[in-house]
Amino acid sequence: MTVLAVPAAAGGSLRQRLIDDMTLRRFSRATQRNYLRDVGRLATFLRRSPDTATDDDLRRFQIAQQEVGLGVPTMNAIVSALRFFFVHTVNRPDLARRLVRLQHPRALPDVLSADEVGRLLDATVCLKHLAALSVAYGAGLRVAEVAALRIGDIDSTRMILRIERGKGGRDRNAMLSADLLDLLRRWWSEGHRQGVLQRQGWLFPGQDWARPISTRQLHRVVVEAARAAGIPKRVGPHTLRHSFATHLLEDGVDIRVIQVLLGHSRLDTTALYAKVATRTVRAVTSPLDRLALFHRQGAAPD
Repeated sequence: MTVLAVPAAAGGSLRQRLIDDMTLRRFSRATQRNYLRDVGRLATFLRRSPDTATDDDLRRFQIAQQEVGLGVPTMNAIVSALRFFFVHTVNRPDLARRLVRLQHPRALPDVLSADEVGRLLDATVCLKHLAALSVAYGAGLRVAEVAALRIGDIDSTRMILRIERGKGGRDRNAMLSADLLDLLRRWWSEGHRQGVLQRQGWLFPGQDWARPISTRQLHRVVVEAARAAGIPKRVGPHTLRHSFATHLLEDGVDIRVIQVLLGHSRLDTTALYAKVATRTVRAVTSPLDRLALFHRQGAAPD
């Protein structure tokens, strides 16, 4: 799809202005690719430059996207891209306000038990895969954050992993446990011996040591390990992040601490894990039990 090929006044192409605006805000390459694609949807619909859109154009565009059967998350992603485009690239916030974001119930995430996580990690076929999945679970990282780690991001003095340009272009520190550090040192020794790890290189290189492992490959690794471990749940790399947060919550870690570790900008995003923390629910005493009614009666009702 050709996106934003028309010239813009004194600023190069409209496409390049959009790229520059996203780069200035340190958007990831994946986000930039998605925003270009979604602004391109509008250009294709209009058959002219998207910066010439009117209120009615945007209304017709959103109705058309809904009629072709796009899901709510996809439509909302398009809204995010177009709002950024109209606010920051063409300075038309009036148009951004015309875009409608749809509400949809968020499904509860699948979470593995501690035993299932152990079985999944045991089912990995090599040290690199074991280390990568252990980072995803042990530090609660997104799959793109795991893939983007470099050797220099490991700070063994402060016991943190430095996450550069995470979601939203934000930097943060993730936790680094002693056991995870030991595993990463084992992987460093093995990878350095194989010649695939360099001191300034990627922590998890792909087939070419000069490039990081792809998120698609990490997804395939998780799926294959779950299958080998006999785990029937739908499992992906993000399942390990969900499990990290849920297990911390069940262990009594404050939800605001978990919010910081996950890199969430909003607490209500982290609060979702309270709905799947079954150990936390089981630990609560029901007010009915405090009444001890059935104990006094001596028997349960028929």
